[in-house]
Amino acid sequence: MVTGTGEANAAIFRRIIEEGFNRGDLAAMDALVAPDMVEHQTGLQPGLAGLKETIGGLRRDFPDFSLTIEDLVADGDKVWARMRGGGIHRAGFFGQPYTGEPVAIDVIDICRFAGGKMVEHWGVPDRFNLLEQLGLLPGPQPATAGDRA
Repeated sequence: MVTGTGEANAAIFRRIIEEGFNRGDLAAMDALVAPDMVEHQTGLQPGLAGLKETIGGLRRDFPDFSLTIEDLVADGDKVWARMRGGGIHRAGFFGQPYTGEPVAIDVIDICRFAGGKMVEHWGVPDRFNLLEQLGLLPGPQPATAGDRA
């Protein structure tokens, strides 16, 4: 559902994803994100500078990184999105050497907008799946006969 103000906010969100995350155009973020944007996602820095740092780091480690919006709901000052992100792991990540392997994760974002800019962000990327794909976490173990008892 995208209505009224939500329609404009959805368009801003789509530009942040396409121009920022998918193309790496950090300068474009100046017109789309408030300098003092509040960041609620654990591990990310607040503000426009923090968002640019996040995008830059992702594109350093995964130069072909992209996000695809699978679902988007916008209403009033909020936008909710479910996305699929991924790319080829080309640089060190969490102190580990690059793998050269493709990775893909699911991401849920909620954003609040005011004055034509994103002013608040909550993000939930599937970090465990990413770490597992990079070999930094053990994968699921097959069940044994003793596990079924």
